Amino acid sequence: CTGSISAEVIVMTADMLPDRVTYGDLPCRGVTRHVLERFVAEGSFERIAPGVFLRSGLTDDTTAAWIAAAVKKPGATLCLLSALALHDLTDEIPSRSDIAVPRGVMPPKIDFASIRWHRFDPASFEVGRLRYRLPGDVSIGLYSPERTIIDLFRLRHDWGSDVAIDALKRWLRQPGSSPAALLAMAKHFPRVVAGIRHVLEILL
Repeated sequence: CTGSISAEVIVMTADMLPDRVTYGDLPCRGVTRHVLERFVAEGSFERIAPGVFLRSGLTDDTTAAWIAAAVKKPGATLCLLSALALHDLTDEIPSRSDIAVPRGVMPPKIDFASIRWHRFDPASFEVGRLRYRLPGDVSIGLYSPERTIIDLFRLRHDWGSDVAIDALKRWLRQPGSSPAALLAMAKHFPRVVAGIRHVLEILL
């Protein structure tokens, strides 16, 4: 940007800033870190991750944590139970967020919300990855229903076969669900193809 910090910062008010702001945004806004820290102290903004701030009251802690994850790690992707809930494939209300990052990537430090981090193979990380719009003009990755079901079968030793099968049943009842498309995506994860096909044969 071409903005610069000037004496006018003394009249800057919190409502002149966007809902989400980082330290890197400040020069463009003509704001110093000191002024932003004052807004935090006053309660107008809250720190959701190192160097990332959100307007207070804009959203709940869980969504704020997703925003922080997306800003700090653009590859962060909602997965497993969190994805199931967003796709209406479970009645369970997640007590913590399931977020995946590529293996080898260090998750960001987020202390105010409970997050269960998962590390997935970078070679298949983008398979079935969508975008989910969040407040503050940001979006986070979200695995599609098909990818989420595949991951549940892939990790059924941790989650149990019942969770995977129940999600598959509910998905099959949704308009537009395609077992062929599910099996096509599963080919990226060869070890689960036979198991998914077997369950589909029973359910269909």
